[in-house]
Amino acid sequence: MGTVWELDFYSRPLLNEEKKKLWEVVVCESPLETCRDAESLFRFSKFCPPTEVNSIWLRNAIEEALAAAPAPPSKIRFFRRQMNNMITKACKDIGLTPLPSRRTIALNHWLEKRMQEFYPQQPGFDPTAVASTFVRYQPQTPQRLPDALEGQKWAFVTLEAGAFEEMSEWDISFGEAFPLKMLGIAPETRVPGVIIFSPRAVPIAAWMSGMEIAFLKVDGNPPARLLLETGVNDTWILANLSEPETQAEAKGFEEAKQKAKMVHFIAVQSAPQAQSFAGFWLLQELNLA
Repeated sequence: MGTVWELDFYSRPLLNEEKKKLWEVVVCESPLETCRDAESLFRFSKFCPPTEVNSIWLRNAIEEALAAAPAPPSKIRFFRRQMNNMITKACKDIGLTPLPSRRTIALNHWLEKRMQEFYPQQPGFDPTAVASTFVRYQPQTPQRLPDALEGQKWAFVTLEAGAFEEMSEWDISFGEAFPLKMLGIAPETRVPGVIIFSPRAVPIAAWMSGMEIAFLKVDGNPPARLLLETGVNDTWILANLSEPETQAEAKGFEEAKQKAKMVHFIAVQSAPQAQSFAGFWLLQELNLA
């Protein structure tokens, strides 16, 4: 996959001398695997005057980041839909691929840390403006998966967080992960997940790899369903939860997510006895939508 960046360009809870909000671009590298040291990830930030918020300023800032980075990215993820046009233009003007995505785990972790530790220490900090720096979107109507991509069987499972330290040694055709230590998750924490079993495991995993998988969630409203969230606002019906036993397992899945800081996973295998994964994604449900 090469190097992937996560980017946000938006106003911050900081006011200049004219009481106008300062804007800021923040860029960080996606870890992509569990064994990556989070402290080694490339990071870049730069404040933007409120009078210069445009794609030209952003393009120049990204070029500064490129000059400072050890390697250029193959694509740049961003979650803020209202900034789509500006970010897309700035990226394309310098030959980079912009990718709307809620898979911005490292970026979200860094922004939360800056909200708690960095911005409050800066001149002009306005605590009343903190909430406006985050974004909320209305959920979309769930779509059916294409018939050819529906798994024949699936199951709720759990793994200890410590097991993911060896994920780089697993036989996985498609997938992506991140270091759980970055989120402060203890090795003994039970991380919930869903495994899809299908003889079409490889095409299913290949399709999923191009969908910017964000997270799984259970919709408990009748009819109860297990939903797959992708991109910045797409929702797919992964499974119907019609049986009381399955609904109980789904409730346990959501409870385990809460205990694991919303971290979970989705895997695709050809059969339960398979020794390899056609796909495996470590996920975290972020408070972005």
